[in-house]
Amino acid sequence: MGVSVAYSHVVGVWRSFFPTVSLEQIINLHKRFKQLSGNEDTISRENLDSIPALATNPIRKQIIEAFFDKRNQRQDEVGSFHEIGFEQFLMVMSHFRPPTLKTTEEEREVMRREKLRFLFNMHDTDSDGTITLDEYRKVVEELLSKSGAIGLEAAKAIADAAMLEVASTNVPHMEPDEFYEGITFEHFEQILKGLEMESRMHIRFLDVNTTTMHCGK
Repeated sequence: MGVSVAYSHVVGVWRSFFPTVSLEQIINLHKRFKQLSGNEDTISRENLDSIPALATNPIRKQIIEAFFDKRNQRQDEVGSFHEIGFEQFLMVMSHFRPPTLKTTEEEREVMRREKLRFLFNMHDTDSDGTITLDEYRKVVEELLSKSGAIGLEAAKAIADAAMLEVASTNVPHMEPDEFYEGITFEHFEQILKGLEMESRMHIRFLDVNTTTMHCGK
């Protein structure tokens, strides 16, 4: 299948990050991108918000915002895009690729750190490098209260207790009058240290099989 000059550029950029990804895989992702965008060159938040499989997801807002977060584009910029093109869409999708048998331990560690950073960014909504109590509380409230099994006040109390536990673990010698500013990325890594992340992040609501997105040498 032939591709345009602009599309060939995207393929080149994508393969510079992931040498073993096939042209067929990129084309399949491009087809899904076009479906979501209504055959336009860019995708908006409204395009993703209309996906039926996301309608009942308790963190739908955070998932959608992750696609437009400049921090997830492997750049040092902060802020968000109003719309994203296919190349930016691919860069976000790269965070969901699983390891393969050829993936080295060093590459696995890089993948794990990238996935953790992606999840951290979803919680750090003001991009200040810290997940504050308010940010953490909002996520927990949405996860628990929208399930219908627990009220908002109870969810808030659970979030506050969880953050207090995190504070006591990360800063064990805090004085009673000290204020815990929040979870840094280093703290976040420690909290999830025992969790196998490399193959656990999926994106099935886009009807894209990320297990076919290989990486490595």
